[in-house]
Amino acid sequence: MLALLTSGETKAADAPAAAPATDRPVVDLTTWPTPEIDLSKLPDTEQNRMIKFGQELLTHTSEYLGPEMADPSKRYAGTNMSCASCHRAAATIPYAAPLIGTFGAYPQFQPRFGKTVTLENRINLCFTHSLSGRAIPEDSKEMKALMAYIEYLSIGVPKGAKLIGEKEMVVVEPKRAANLERGETVFKEQCSVCHGEDGLGKRVGTKGDRKGYEFPPLWGPDATSESASMFRILSTFQYVYVNMPYGQATWDKPALSKDDAYDVAGFVISHPRQPREGEVAKDFSNPYDKPEDFPCGFLQRDPA
Repeated sequence: MLALLTSGETKAADAPAAAPATDRPVVDLTTWPTPEIDLSKLPDTEQNRMIKFGQELLTHTSEYLGPEMADPSKRYAGTNMSCASCHRAAATIPYAAPLIGTFGAYPQFQPRFGKTVTLENRINLCFTHSLSGRAIPEDSKEMKALMAYIEYLSIGVPKGAKLIGEKEMVVVEPKRAANLERGETVFKEQCSVCHGEDGLGKRVGTKGDRKGYEFPPLWGPDATSESASMFRILSTFQYVYVNMPYGQATWDKPALSKDDAYDVAGFVISHPRQPREGEVAKDFSNPYDKPEDFPCGFLQRDPA
């Protein structure tokens, strides 16, 4: 869901790279005040009810839009993961897929589509690709609620601002193939306690209760699909490096070495998950827009 090009190293323990010269206003999310995510004190207005519902959809996606919904018409997500599985802390943490300022960042060009898209389009890309589901109607209550919450998170951010910290931190990967044996060792020592020894995650409750996961699966039929950014080794490496292990790493104080993060990323994406099928298999109509680590289609790298 997040673009990356590794053109230069950023030292996470020091500071994010300076923004390039631009006429656009610049907002550094590492110093921007974190929006209040306890919405209980918001006045009881129609708009605020939509904002609260949008936050609920983002943090408890499977309860409202997941594949275990009794009403088939509400099964927009194809897995029991939540948006917050990637967009941590209700989408407010820098370099952990925050949505602060995102409301004013669209419309924008998206290489996957090969055209300029709306924020609604981009939200649906997560549902059709990462969550292996289907598009939410743009005039639905659910889409309007997600839009309202993202607008709330974006209060005060200038429209069209350059957002530092909105995507993965650009960290140069080790210049070698990932060592899957080392990655398995890192997984067992650092990741399995939350995600399970089998990598299939830890559910909040039991299968069928719509409660989803406390810790999401990293592979298998209920994980992000082959169409997700988290099926890209560099994307996964950069996310893991500044965010994992959960509760230990921060963007300015990583807990894993780059080698450990890189190898465990390779180990994770080496496992099967839902395949790219249908319309999502047509991504990147211009193959030269395809990220270098996107493992499908024309210009695919030799894995050796």
